[in-house]
Amino acid sequence: MTTRTTNPLSSLSAWPGCLCCVARVNARGDVRGDQAGGIWQARRAFVLAAAGAAALPAAAQVDVGSASGMRMLVPAETLEESAVQQYGQLLAQARAKRALAPDNHPQLVALRGIARRLIPHAAQWNSRAAQWRWEINLIASRQINAFCMPGGKIAFYTGILDQLKLTGEEAAMVMGHEMAHALREHARSRVAKSQATSIGLSLGAQLLGLGELGNVAANLGTQLLTLKFSRSDETEADLVGLELAARAGYNPQAAVSLWRKMGAATGNDGVAFLSTHPSGPDRIRELEGNVPKVQGLYQAARGG
Repeated sequence: MTTRTTNPLSSLSAWPGCLCCVARVNARGDVRGDQAGGIWQARRAFVLAAAGAAALPAAAQVDVGSASGMRMLVPAETLEESAVQQYGQLLAQARAKRALAPDNHPQLVALRGIARRLIPHAAQWNSRAAQWRWEINLIASRQINAFCMPGGKIAFYTGILDQLKLTGEEAAMVMGHEMAHALREHARSRVAKSQATSIGLSLGAQLLGLGELGNVAANLGTQLLTLKFSRSDETEADLVGLELAARAGYNPQAAVSLWRKMGAATGNDGVAFLSTHPSGPDRIRELEGNVPKVQGLYQAARGG
Protein backbone atom coordinates (compact mmCIF):
# COMPACT_ATOMS: atom_id res chain seq x y z
CA MET A 1 0.00 0.00 0.00
CA THR A 2 1.40 3.39 -0.95
CA THR A 3 2.24 5.62 2.01
CA ARG A 4 0.83 9.11 1.79
CA THR A 5 2.39 12.11 3.44
CA THR A 6 -0.94 13.77 4.14
CA ASN A 7 -4.32 12.42 5.11
CA PRO A 8 -7.18 14.70 4.07
CA LEU A 9 -9.63 12.70 6.15
CA SER A 10 -8.12 13.20 9.59
CA SER A 11 -6.14 16.42 9.69
CA LEU A 12 -8.53 19.22 8.78
CA SER A 13 -10.28 21.78 10.92
CA ALA A 14 -14.06 22.19 10.83
CA TRP A 15 -15.71 24.95 8.81
CA PRO A 16 -17.95 27.69 10.34
CA GLY A 17 -20.49 27.12 12.70
CA CYS A 18 -33.99 0.83 2.16
CA LEU A 19 -41.10 -3.03 -4.84
CA CYS A 20 -43.68 -3.92 -6.80
CA CYS A 21 -46.28 -5.67 -4.65
CA VAL A 22 -45.44 -9.28 -3.92
CA ALA A 23 -49.14 -10.07 -3.90
CA ARG A 24 -52.10 -7.91 -4.65
CA VAL A 25 -55.46 -9.61 -4.65
CA ASN A 26 -56.84 -6.59 -6.44
CA ALA A 27 -55.89 -2.98 -6.94
CA ARG A 28 -57.38 -1.97 -3.57
CA GLY A 29 -55.68 -4.76 -1.65
CA ASP A 30 -58.90 -6.48 -0.55
CA VAL A 31 -60.21 -9.95 -1.37
CA ARG A 32 -62.92 -10.27 -3.99
CA GLY A 33 -64.56 -13.11 -5.83
CA ASP A 34 -63.62 -16.75 -5.32
CA GLN A 35 -62.22 -17.41 -1.84
CA ALA A 36 -60.07 -20.28 -3.10
CA GLY A 37 -58.53 -17.95 -5.65
CA GLY A 38 -57.61 -15.50 -2.90
CA ILE A 39 -56.00 -18.26 -0.85
CA TRP A 40 -54.04 -19.43 -3.89
CA GLN A 41 -52.76 -15.93 -4.51
CA ALA A 42 -51.70 -15.60 -0.87
CA ARG A 43 -49.78 -18.86 -1.08
CA ARG A 44 -48.21 -17.76 -4.33
CA ALA A 45 -47.19 -14.50 -2.70
CA PHE A 46 -45.43 -16.40 0.07
CA VAL A 47 -43.50 -18.43 -2.51
CA LEU A 48 -42.54 -15.27 -4.37
CA ALA A 49 -41.40 -13.61 -1.14
CA ALA A 50 -39.20 -16.56 -0.30
CA ALA A 51 -37.83 -16.71 -3.84
CA GLY A 52 -37.11 -13.01 -3.66
CA ALA A 53 -34.25 -13.55 -1.21
CA ALA A 54 -31.24 -12.38 -3.18
CA ALA A 55 -28.66 -15.03 -3.89
CA LEU A 56 -24.98 -14.30 -3.52
CA PRO A 57 -23.24 -12.83 -6.57
CA ALA A 58 -21.60 -15.62 -8.52
CA ALA A 59 -18.11 -14.24 -7.96
CA ALA A 60 -18.55 -13.35 -4.28
CA GLN A 61 -15.62 -14.33 -2.09
CA VAL A 62 -17.37 -13.90 1.25
CA ASP A 63 -20.25 -16.11 2.34
CA VAL A 64 -23.22 -14.27 3.84
CA GLY A 65 -26.07 -16.45 2.61
CA SER A 66 -29.28 -15.11 1.09
CA ALA A 67 -30.95 -11.85 2.01
CA SER A 68 -34.11 -12.04 4.08
CA GLY A 69 -37.22 -12.85 2.05
CA MET A 70 -39.30 -10.99 4.65
CA ARG A 71 -38.11 -7.69 3.19
CA MET A 72 -40.27 -8.31 0.12
CA LEU A 73 -43.33 -7.42 2.19
CA VAL A 74 -42.29 -3.74 2.20
CA PRO A 75 -42.11 -1.89 -1.14
CA ALA A 76 -38.51 -0.95 -1.86
CA GLU A 77 -39.52 2.19 -3.73
CA THR A 78 -41.59 3.42 -0.79
CA LEU A 79 -38.75 2.93 1.66
CA GLU A 80 -36.29 4.64 -0.66
CA GLU A 81 -38.64 7.60 -1.06
CA SER A 82 -38.90 7.89 2.71
CA ALA A 83 -35.11 7.82 2.89
CA VAL A 84 -34.85 10.64 0.36
CA GLN A 85 -37.18 12.78 2.48
CA GLN A 86 -35.35 12.06 5.74
CA TYR A 87 -31.95 12.62 4.15
CA GLY A 88 -33.10 15.93 2.71
CA GLN A 89 -34.39 17.04 6.10
CA LEU A 90 -31.09 16.08 7.73
CA LEU A 91 -29.09 18.06 5.18
CA ALA A 92 -31.41 21.06 5.55
CA GLN A 93 -30.94 21.04 9.33
CA ALA A 94 -27.17 20.79 8.93
CA ARG A 95 -27.15 23.58 6.38
CA ALA A 96 -29.17 25.83 8.70
CA LYS A 97 -26.55 25.26 11.40
CA ARG A 98 -23.71 25.93 8.92
CA ALA A 99 -22.58 22.38 9.54
CA LEU A 100 -22.94 20.98 6.01
CA ALA A 101 -19.62 20.70 4.22
CA PRO A 102 -19.30 22.63 0.96
CA ASP A 103 -18.51 20.63 -2.15
CA ASN A 104 -14.87 21.75 -2.12
CA HIS A 105 -14.18 20.71 1.48
CA PRO A 106 -11.12 18.42 1.34
CA GLN A 107 -12.61 15.76 3.61
CA LEU A 108 -15.78 15.62 1.51
CA VAL A 109 -13.76 15.54 -1.71
CA ALA A 110 -11.82 12.56 -0.31
CA LEU A 111 -15.02 10.74 0.73
CA ARG A 112 -16.61 11.25 -2.67
CA GLY A 113 -13.44 9.90 -4.25
CA ILE A 114 -13.80 6.74 -2.16
CA ALA A 115 -17.45 6.45 -3.18
CA ARG A 116 -16.55 6.70 -6.86
CA ARG A 117 -14.36 3.62 -6.44
CA LEU A 118 -16.86 1.62 -4.39
CA ILE A 119 -20.14 2.31 -6.21
CA PRO A 120 -19.25 0.49 -9.47
CA HIS A 121 -19.09 -2.75 -7.45
CA ALA A 122 -22.43 -2.26 -5.69
CA ALA A 123 -24.88 -3.54 -8.29
CA GLN A 124 -23.61 -7.11 -8.10
CA TRP A 125 -25.01 -7.20 -4.56
CA ASN A 126 -28.29 -5.47 -5.41
CA SER A 127 -29.43 -4.78 -8.97
CA ARG A 128 -31.46 -1.76 -7.76
CA ALA A 129 -28.20 0.01 -6.89
CA ALA A 130 -27.55 0.71 -10.57
CA GLN A 131 -30.54 3.11 -10.55
CA TRP A 132 -29.93 4.68 -7.15
CA ARG A 133 -29.15 8.38 -7.02
CA TRP A 134 -26.12 8.09 -4.78
CA GLU A 135 -25.27 11.06 -2.55
CA ILE A 136 -22.33 11.53 -0.17
CA ASN A 137 -22.28 14.41 2.30
CA LEU A 138 -20.29 15.43 5.35
CA ILE A 139 -21.69 17.03 8.50
CA ALA A 140 -19.68 18.88 11.14
CA SER A 141 -20.33 17.09 14.42
CA ARG A 142 -18.31 15.43 17.15
CA GLN A 143 -20.48 12.34 16.79
CA ILE A 144 -18.62 9.23 15.73
CA ASN A 145 -21.15 8.22 13.14
CA ALA A 146 -21.80 7.43 9.48
CA PHE A 147 -24.65 5.77 7.60
CA CYS A 148 -26.04 4.82 4.20
CA MET A 149 -29.81 4.97 3.90
CA PRO A 150 -31.88 2.93 1.42
CA GLY A 151 -31.31 4.23 -2.09
CA GLY A 152 -27.66 5.16 -1.51
CA LYS A 153 -27.92 8.27 0.69
CA ILE A 154 -24.61 8.43 2.58
CA ALA A 155 -23.52 10.79 5.35
CA PHE A 156 -20.37 10.96 7.44
CA TYR A 157 -19.91 13.03 10.57
CA THR A 158 -16.56 14.73 11.03
CA GLY A 159 -16.25 13.08 14.45
CA ILE A 160 -15.68 9.63 12.96
CA LEU A 161 -12.90 11.00 10.77
CA ASP A 162 -11.23 13.32 13.25
CA GLN A 163 -11.60 11.54 16.58
CA LEU A 164 -10.61 8.13 15.21
CA LYS A 165 -8.01 9.67 12.87
CA LEU A 166 -9.17 7.43 10.05
CA THR A 167 -6.91 6.76 7.11
CA GLY A 168 -8.41 6.73 3.64
CA GLU A 169 -8.33 2.92 3.70
CA GLU A 170 -10.25 2.81 7.00
CA ALA A 171 -12.80 5.36 5.81
CA ALA A 172 -13.38 3.12 2.78
CA MET A 173 -14.14 0.24 5.14
CA VAL A 174 -16.69 2.37 7.01
CA MET A 175 -18.32 3.42 3.75
CA GLY A 176 -18.31 -0.12 2.38
CA HIS A 177 -19.91 -1.40 5.57
CA GLU A 178 -22.65 1.23 5.47
CA MET A 179 -23.29 0.70 1.77
CA ALA A 180 -23.62 -3.02 2.48
CA HIS A 181 -26.48 -2.37 4.93
CA ALA A 182 -28.34 -0.62 2.11
CA LEU A 183 -27.42 -3.19 -0.54
CA ARG A 184 -28.54 -6.09 1.64
CA GLU A 185 -31.71 -4.10 2.45
CA HIS A 186 -31.37 -4.56 6.19
CA ALA A 187 -33.58 -1.56 6.94
CA ARG A 188 -36.29 -2.96 4.69
CA SER A 189 -36.14 -6.29 6.52
CA ARG A 190 -36.14 -4.62 9.95
CA VAL A 191 -39.20 -2.54 9.07
CA ALA A 192 -41.09 -5.56 7.71
CA LYS A 193 -40.30 -7.74 10.71
CA SER A 194 -40.86 -5.15 13.41
CA GLN A 195 -44.10 -3.81 11.99
CA ALA A 196 -45.52 -7.24 11.20
CA THR A 197 -44.80 -8.25 14.79
CA SER A 198 -46.07 -5.06 16.39
CA ILE A 199 -49.42 -5.12 14.66
CA GLY A 200 -49.80 -8.83 15.29
CA LEU A 201 -50.13 -9.94 11.71
CA SER A 202 -50.52 -13.63 10.98
CA LEU A 203 -48.78 -15.01 7.92
CA GLY A 204 -51.99 -14.70 5.91
CA ALA A 205 -52.54 -11.14 7.09
CA GLN A 206 -48.98 -10.22 6.17
CA LEU A 207 -49.53 -11.48 2.66
CA LEU A 208 -52.93 -9.84 2.25
CA GLY A 209 -52.06 -6.63 4.08
CA LEU A 210 -49.14 -5.35 2.06
CA GLY A 211 -50.83 -2.00 1.70
CA GLU A 212 -50.66 -1.53 5.45
CA LEU A 213 -46.97 -2.36 5.59
CA GLY A 214 -46.39 -0.06 2.65
CA ASN A 215 -48.08 2.78 4.53
CA VAL A 216 -45.84 2.08 7.52
CA ALA A 217 -42.79 2.37 5.29
CA ALA A 218 -44.06 5.67 3.92
CA ASN A 219 -44.56 7.15 7.41
CA LEU A 220 -41.36 6.20 9.18
CA GLY A 221 -40.51 9.64 10.46
CA THR A 222 -36.85 9.54 11.48
CA GLN A 223 -36.77 5.80 12.17
CA LEU A 224 -34.39 5.03 9.31
CA LEU A 225 -31.71 7.02 11.10
CA THR A 226 -32.15 5.11 14.36
CA LEU A 227 -32.78 1.51 13.28
CA LYS A 228 -30.66 -1.02 15.13
CA PHE A 229 -29.57 -3.95 13.04
CA SER A 230 -29.19 -7.51 14.26
CA ARG A 231 -25.88 -9.24 14.87
CA SER A 232 -26.30 -11.19 11.63
CA ASP A 233 -27.00 -7.91 9.77
CA GLU A 234 -23.79 -6.47 11.16
CA THR A 235 -21.77 -9.53 10.16
CA GLU A 236 -23.19 -9.36 6.63
CA ALA A 237 -22.34 -5.67 6.38
CA ASP A 238 -18.82 -6.26 7.64
CA LEU A 239 -18.13 -8.97 5.08
CA VAL A 240 -19.90 -7.44 2.09
CA GLY A 241 -18.26 -4.09 2.87
CA LEU A 242 -14.89 -5.81 3.14
CA GLU A 243 -15.32 -7.30 -0.32
CA LEU A 244 -16.60 -4.05 -1.84
CA ALA A 245 -13.57 -2.18 -0.55
CA ALA A 246 -11.13 -4.88 -1.66
CA ARG A 247 -12.58 -4.86 -5.19
CA ALA A 248 -12.11 -1.09 -5.20
CA GLY A 249 -8.44 -1.46 -4.33
CA TYR A 250 -8.51 -0.77 -0.59
CA ASN A 251 -6.38 -2.93 1.67
CA PRO A 252 -8.70 -5.34 3.53
CA GLN A 253 -6.41 -5.25 6.56
CA ALA A 254 -7.78 -1.76 7.17
CA ALA A 255 -11.06 -3.33 8.33
CA VAL A 256 -9.23 -4.88 11.26
CA SER A 257 -7.45 -1.66 12.23
CA LEU A 258 -10.74 0.25 11.89
CA TRP A 259 -12.60 -1.96 14.36
CA ARG A 260 -9.69 -1.89 16.77
CA LYS A 261 -10.02 1.88 16.77
CA MET A 262 -13.76 1.51 17.27
CA GLY A 263 -13.16 -0.78 20.21
CA ALA A 264 -10.84 1.77 21.78
CA ALA A 265 -13.53 4.44 21.37
CA THR A 266 -16.20 2.60 23.36
CA GLY A 267 -15.39 4.60 26.47
CA ASN A 268 -16.14 7.90 24.74
CA ASP A 269 -19.43 9.75 25.17
CA GLY A 270 -21.77 10.17 22.26
CA VAL A 271 -20.47 7.31 20.12
CA ALA A 272 -23.70 6.92 18.17
CA PHE A 273 -22.06 4.61 15.66
CA LEU A 274 -21.21 2.11 18.37
CA SER A 275 -24.76 2.05 19.72
CA THR A 276 -25.85 0.44 16.47
CA HIS A 277 -22.53 -1.13 15.46
CA PRO A 278 -21.10 -2.71 18.62
CA SER A 279 -17.41 -3.55 18.51
CA GLY A 280 -15.70 -6.51 20.10
CA PRO A 281 -13.08 -9.24 19.71
CA ASP A 282 -15.51 -11.59 17.97
CA ARG A 283 -16.12 -9.03 15.26
CA ILE A 284 -12.40 -8.52 14.73
CA ARG A 285 -11.73 -12.25 14.60
CA GLU A 286 -14.47 -12.67 11.98
CA LEU A 287 -12.88 -9.98 9.85
CA GLU A 288 -9.39 -11.41 10.29
CA GLY A 289 -10.70 -14.78 9.12
CA ASN A 290 -12.16 -13.26 5.96
CA VAL A 291 -9.33 -10.94 4.96
CA PRO A 292 -7.49 -13.77 3.12
CA LYS A 293 -10.63 -14.51 1.09
CA VAL A 294 -10.60 -11.05 -0.49
CA GLN A 295 -6.85 -10.47 -0.60
CA GLY A 296 -6.72 -11.63 -4.22
CA LEU A 297 -9.42 -9.11 -5.18
CA TYR A 298 -7.39 -6.33 -3.58
CA GLN A 299 -4.22 -7.40 -5.34
CA ALA A 300 -6.01 -7.64 -8.68
CA ALA A 301 -7.49 -4.15 -8.22
CA ARG A 302 -4.01 -2.83 -7.43
CA GLY A 303 -2.60 -4.40 -10.58
CA GLY A 304 -1.09 -7.53 -9.00
